[in-house]
Amino acid sequence: MAVRQDASDMEIVQELKNSHAEIIHEIAKVIIGQQKVIDELLISLFSRGHCLLVGVPGLAKTLLISTVARVLDLKFSRIQFTPDLMPSDITGTEVIEEDQTTGRKARGPVFGNIVLADEINRTPPKTQSALLQAMQEHEVSASGETHKLDEPFFVLATQNPIEQEGTYPLPEAQLDRFMFNLWVDYPNESEEEEIVRSTTSSYQAELKKVLDSERIIELQDLVRRVPVADNVIQYAVSLVRKTRPDSNGAEKFIKDWISWGAGPRASQYLVLGAKTRAILEGRPTPDIEDIRAVAKPVLRHRLVTNFNAEAEGITATHIIDKLIGDGEA
Repeated sequence: MAVRQDASDMEIVQELKNSHAEIIHEIAKVIIGQQKVIDELLISLFSRGHCLLVGVPGLAKTLLISTVARVLDLKFSRIQFTPDLMPSDITGTEVIEEDQTTGRKARGPVFGNIVLADEINRTPPKTQSALLQAMQEHEVSASGETHKLDEPFFVLATQNPIEQEGTYPLPEAQLDRFMFNLWVDYPNESEEEEIVRSTTSSYQAELKKVLDSERIIELQDLVRRVPVADNVIQYAVSLVRKTRPDSNGAEKFIKDWISWGAGPRASQYLVLGAKTRAILEGRPTPDIEDIRAVAKPVLRHRLVTNFNAEAEGITATHIIDKLIGDGEA
């Protein structure tokens, strides 16, 4: 049975709702459009999850992430993944090195609050795994010592979907480490006109810092205390189980189009995402609509479609739409 929230928690929920509106307002000074991506990115951050952003070059993914870091007063770090990047460049001997000018220990790029792993599919699996381990454990080992990563710790990895040559796609087991898979699409015509207008002028946005790391950690803790009704948890688990072709009662289209469905981590992320979405909107507990709202970013990278689906042009998104009743595949 879910526990009730006390009055202090409800005050924090209202504070987070107000802060969320401020964060969106500040980000909009720099980023035009992409409202859905911004909302889902913030849900993931306050849920203590990591994000995989998929989109063609030039859609301001890096600018979006650095802007979020500035508004939340978090340390932003960027790692450009390349074929010759080594695991030690992320978590090995190069993570902690001595600054020759000051004699002090200098931290490597993984020691940021928001870490952008740019083009993660451009580096070999061994190097990918080094970052993914840091994501899971929130610590790295260097020179026989273990170093805790700064909190909050949030990884956003980007992938370019149109370049396949010379890439190393993340395997399904590694994709499962990411809470959300976000698709960054082209702007509409009016948004693109505004982007060109603002980026070709001398305009420089002045951003206000809305939250800091200490407050963000408190808000992440609040998410864990949000009560959830049994029927909402049951809906989340049932939705995930319906993606498995060998489960009892699996629908025909699941058996026809899916090789492997989502695992239990998907159910956990559905509930965490629903909790965060609810409190960002000032509601004390999530409902089934919150589960449905986060279903696509949680599930789209966890469903392995088969040859039949590919031959018919059916994607994971089509299948999720059909599962939650938002469309016909």
